[in-house]
Amino acid sequence: METKTRKTAREIIESYDGAPIRIMEVCGTHTHEIFRLGLRNILPKNVELISGPGCPVCVTPVSFIDEARMLVLEKGVTVCSFGDLIRVPGTHGNLADARAEGGKVQIVYAPMDAVDYARENPEEQVVFLSVGFETTTPACCLAVDQARKQGITNFSLLTANKTMPSAYRALKDSVDVYLYPGHVNAITGTKLCEDLAKEEGISGVVAGFTARELLTALAAAILYHQKGEPFFFNAYPRVVTPEGSVNARKMMDQYMEDYDCEWRGLGVIPQSGRRLRSEYGEYDARIKYNLPPMEGRENKACRCGEVLQGKCLPVDCPCFGKACTPQHPVGACMVSNEGACSAYYQYGGNLL
Repeated sequence: METKTRKTAREIIESYDGAPIRIMEVCGTHTHEIFRLGLRNILPKNVELISGPGCPVCVTPVSFIDEARMLVLEKGVTVCSFGDLIRVPGTHGNLADARAEGGKVQIVYAPMDAVDYARENPEEQVVFLSVGFETTTPACCLAVDQARKQGITNFSLLTANKTMPSAYRALKDSVDVYLYPGHVNAITGTKLCEDLAKEEGISGVVAGFTARELLTALAAAILYHQKGEPFFFNAYPRVVTPEGSVNARKMMDQYMEDYDCEWRGLGVIPQSGRRLRSEYGEYDARIKYNLPPMEGRENKACRCGEVLQGKCLPVDCPCFGKACTPQHPVGACMVSNEGACSAYYQYGGNLL
């Protein structure tokens, strides 16, 4: 009598010979890790991995950089920012250019670093560039909370915070299965993605970041997709729980509200952004410094917007590896450590 043995995740992936599947690794860290671990090399030709809008720096619109430059060069504000944003192109230059022109731009590693800087430098007006999804937004809210409690009045946020579910809905016709970002689901929990599957037919698998976790997630995506029904599967249970982080969500809801928000490449997505509630207007840089509405202009040769929608690969852009390199980026996707263009450039995606 034969004994049936279960296939390993790698065997499930390598042996798949069914209909084509498009899997979008939403998270930029997933894109980089999949490249670094060589997982693309074991995928059969009928399984296509495409990159999505899960890099917060990449989806931040040009107008946001223009606003930050105005704060530095015209309002005399000290801008505190994560390092990735410094070289993202605006309409007329980036924040590194603004610093070279005499503006004050400080690189920090967390929003609370900006609060500390404001407390230690009361003669300066300090603005933190608040970008990110559900993972980093709670820390930005905590920064406002601590500034209020400490009586720090020379601190505010320029917000470009976004929520992922609206992007999932906007791109659902472009993919078969989402590889959901584990750190986002650690905050939101699993219910939201379960509802997307049940109510809107959007399939996805939450993935971790190790080789084992990514293999498991890709294998699950293939197995469940073959059943022909919308599904959700949590392949990162050691971190992602059904309830997620209740306290983090409470902090976000206390300080921020949803609004219609612009995403690079995707346009304005209804109720996809998060901004400070009106009662905390003294910590909103747009209100505090009376910033005018801005409409940024992207470099017409750059195809970052299409990359973020999964409509093309980075190597399809005529700028890739030529006019656009990590040393001289034309678009945000080449700047960010989580950007798809950066991953393809760093790991030889131009050879695929």
